[in-house]
Amino acid sequence: MTDKIVVFTTCDSQDAAAGLARRLVEARVAACVNIVPGISSVYHWQGRIEQAAEWLLLIKSSRELFEELKRELSVAHTYEVPEVLALPVIDGSAGYLEWLERELKPAG
Repeated sequence: MTDKIVVFTTCDSQDAAAGLARRLVEARVAACVNIVPGISSVYHWQGRIEQAAEWLLLIKSSRELFEELKRELSVAHTYEVPEVLALPVIDGSAGYLEWLERELKPAG
């Protein structure tokens, strides 16, 4: 098991997704953010079933930086209750994991 995580969030526009991705990488709480366009989400919201076009962000980070990453998302996200789910990275290629480590803000 590594200390790396992949965090999911969604946005309602390409501009919002690109802005969040850039902010997280600039703050070095994410080494990389993939933006996946064209997803369709179905969910309960305020007593109704909603369906929306969204952009999915796959954020590569570490457990140590998760609290800071959540703070950045809470400040910059346009949603009232944004999705913020972290999944562990069990393993990966040595070169990619080393690159992630170099690109993330040092802990502390």
